Amino acid sequence: MRALDFAVIVLYLAGITWFGARFRQKQKTLKDYFLGGRDAPWWAIGFSIVSAETSTLTVIGTPALSFTGNLGFLQVVLGYLLARILISWLFLPAYFRREMFTAYELMSLRFGDRIRRLTAGTFLVLRALAEGVRVFAISLVISIILGTGETVSILLIVGLTLFYTFEGGMTAVIWTDVVQMILYVGGAILSFWVILHQIPGGWSHVAAVAAPLGKFQVFDFHFSPTAAFFRETYTFWAGVIGGCFLTTASHGTEQLMVQRLLSARSQGESRAALFSSWILVCFQFALFLIIGVCLFVYYGDRGLAAPAVRDRIYPEFIWNNLPHGIAGLIIAAILAAAMSNLSAALNSLSSTTILDFYKPMTRGKYAEAHYLRLARLATIAWGAILFSVALVARHWGSVLQAGLSIASILYGALLGVFLLGLLTRRVDEVAAMCGMSAGLLTMFYVKLGTGIAWTWYVLIGTTVTFAAGLVVSMARGINTVNPVRLPRNED
Repeated sequence: MRALDFAVIVLYLAGITWFGARFRQKQKTLKDYFLGGRDAPWWAIGFSIVSAETSTLTVIGTPALSFTGNLGFLQVVLGYLLARILISWLFLPAYFRREMFTAYELMSLRFGDRIRRLTAGTFLVLRALAEGVRVFAISLVISIILGTGETVSILLIVGLTLFYTFEGGMTAVIWTDVVQMILYVGGAILSFWVILHQIPGGWSHVAAVAAPLGKFQVFDFHFSPTAAFFRETYTFWAGVIGGCFLTTASHGTEQLMVQRLLSARSQGESRAALFSSWILVCFQFALFLIIGVCLFVYYGDRGLAAPAVRDRIYPEFIWNNLPHGIAGLIIAAILAAAMSNLSAALNSLSSTTILDFYKPMTRGKYAEAHYLRLARLATIAWGAILFSVALVARHWGSVLQAGLSIASILYGALLGVFLLGLLTRRVDEVAAMCGMSAGLLTMFYVKLGTGIAWTWYVLIGTTVTFAAGLVVSMARGINTVNPVRLPRNED
């Protein structure tokens, strides 16, 4: 029994649940529940963005990447910066032309209600599948601690997160994200320091062992116009291009991220939150990759066999090797990453369900309290769905790459149709839906019938969707703008 570690973990779980639930009294309207009343400062939203895109996949999956490979994943992070520039220039001005609650309202304004339902439905499927993988990832950590089965572990983390998300809405999501990000990044820094001090010779020894093996290599500029090139996941071209398209899709079209951007007080604060989040993301990815290299040297020096499931390397080392109390703190930090991401997913799934499907279907004829009550019920329903998906996700392989590849399959079609709406004026709703359908079908073939690396998925899906939409538009002889126009900027 490790009473001190268990006490730290239990104290954290109880404390963060209580903290999030305290925001219930502020949830009086849909704007409060889904956008936090647009009252959060930009820096808090920036922290929340990082927490949402990090998750347990990053915390336990990234060290496993550098343990078996090198630092090449950082090439993807460079693409994240290019994406933020594009989102700031193209997407944010469109979102802030009027008060919007979801990303898919933009599609309704540009094309119509059918494409709004199609894009919103695609998001619901995408986020349910991807979040299911993330929930399963945290069950790996909890099962190490408690020695319980994965089912009990999944139920525990979903239940606690569901409680404070149900109570506190987006305000609870943002402020618990701030607390949890500080905790898990601080925990990672502490674990890095402890690991380094358990390696004789410290950092100089790590560098002496890892450098000749290419463990510190970041860039791979290899390029060859062959099929084999597109099967390589972490080259400079795949990383920068793939990372750019992936993040443009996730932060520009997916409600999970757009909801945070829309929660800012102004377009300028939203932009500040977006760019500050990249600095934090770059730092934390580098930190977790370096931790993986240190673990590689640690295991090699002692002749230890790595766990069969590489994603268990980091949490198992923490639990089995760090001093009591410190181990509990860092495990609590990993739980923090899981809960921050899960709470965001629950709130965004609920907002899309109510605002993009139910409220338009009822033509907004009910009082605000009616929709707010159903929003909370939808949060519970999605908690049950994510629990079910997580059980199935146990058979999908590496948690980090499974989560990214699932998301990348659907992101391309979403990004393609958003670009059709923002960059063209001759494509109508029918052409946009045909383009999106073509993009989705193409990506299912790419995933199931080819060996192309996931880093290329969003680029391929976006290109097919955009091109198909234009072709259908020209074939139908559409030469005038769709009468559903984007509103003028009111600023």
